[in-house]
Amino acid sequence: MFIANYIKLLGPVPEFLKKYLKAPTLMRLQKVGYFCGMDYASKDVYQFREYISRYDHSLTVALLTYHLTQDKKATIAALFHDIATPCFSHVIDYMNQDYATQESTERDTALIIKSDYYILKCLKADNLDYTDIIDYKQYSIVDNKRPKLCADRLDGVILTGYAWTKDLTMNDVENILHDLVIFQNSDGEREIGFATRPIAQKVWLASQKIDAFCHSKEDNYMMQLLADITALAIHKQIITYNDLYTLNEQELFSLLQKSSVSELHGLITKFQNITQKQITDRDLPYIKARDLNPLVQSRRLIPQK
Repeated sequence: MFIANYIKLLGPVPEFLKKYLKAPTLMRLQKVGYFCGMDYASKDVYQFREYISRYDHSLTVALLTYHLTQDKKATIAALFHDIATPCFSHVIDYMNQDYATQESTERDTALIIKSDYYILKCLKADNLDYTDIIDYKQYSIVDNKRPKLCADRLDGVILTGYAWTKDLTMNDVENILHDLVIFQNSDGEREIGFATRPIAQKVWLASQKIDAFCHSKEDNYMMQLLADITALAIHKQIITYNDLYTLNEQELFSLLQKSSVSELHGLITKFQNITQKQITDRDLPYIKARDLNPLVQSRRLIPQK
């Protein structure tokens, strides 16, 4: 399996991190897919190499952070950076009409961490405060503004480039990890970059392909379709908004499928069986841009204007 091999490349899970992996709010993400519920969509539209969960992504971002920094606080913050992710992930941002930033679902990150007594217990054992980890954006290696590269963004390119766009191989991933360097950028932040231009180019091209896929009429249509299905199910009281955080995706999608509401049943049938040829352009607002311009040998891959 790709994830298992990827984790091996990142190195063993540090001892201090192991107890956090058992946090109930984190373990929920084992059954929340990384690809926004599209694991249940028409196979004519999506053909993923394997299932990847938000838990997998959380762990690999944390390990990537530790691999590069050995920073305990940043690593734990990275592990919980997606803790507020609901079932269907960014589909719910579509439902909330947050197309441009796709961060509406992150608003409860601090609340969820502060409400998980297991996490608080672990933090106390490590002499850490919840304020050290609730804002993962305070660590530029974990998250920073585009087009800069960070652990969350790089991991996203690796996972998506392997499983969805299929532009990256396991050998590519190994080469990428061996080429990583930490620079201080022009804003005075620590930023992930590359030692060699060919590897930086490989990641940039993979990111460009991912951006094209995410802006395609097919992906936008399917993301909005599942958003419409979810909104209708909430409106018809088949599910609640809170169910997006308490059920796993399998349980949630099963509830949707079992509904006797004919309109909902018709939309789900379309979602599971539509072909690429049947998909039409949707008039959607501006969708989140996934631009990337990484540092290579301390300069941007693409010269700044």
